[in-house]
Amino acid sequence: MNGVSEPNNGVPEPHTGWTFLTNHARVLAAIADNHHARIRDIAAHCRLTERAVQKIISDLERDGYLSHTREGRTNTYQIDPSKILRHPAEAGLTVASLLSLLVQDEADRTTLPGDRRPHRTA
Repeated sequence: MNGVSEPNNGVPEPHTGWTFLTNHARVLAAIADNHHARIRDIAAHCRLTERAVQKIISDLERDGYLSHTREGRTNTYQIDPSKILRHPAEAGLTVASLLSLLVQDEADRTTLPGDRRPHRTA
C-alpha cells in the first residue's frame, strides 16, 4: 500500500489485514504531534477519509479525551493526558503513557502539513 489517494474520489486506498493500532490511536497521536492539524491533513496522514476522522474526533471529544477551541478558521485541539485508556487490558494506563510511545517516534519520522513547530534534529 502506498497511501496515495485515488484521483476519482479522493478516498485513501484501504488497508487490508490487521494492524497494531486503532484508528482512534492514530488520530490521537497525529493531533498530539500537531494540535493545529486540519482534518484533511490528519486524514491523509492516517490514511483515512475526512469523514472517518471527523467521527473519531467526535468520539474522542464525547468521551473526554479531546476538546477543541475555534481560532479563526482553524481548530486547536487539547488532549486530556490524564484520561485512562478504555480497554480493561490497559487498566491504569493513561493517554499520556500511550502518546509518549507513539508521538516521539512519529515526530522523528515525519510531520503533518501545517505543523508550525521547529523540526527536531537527532
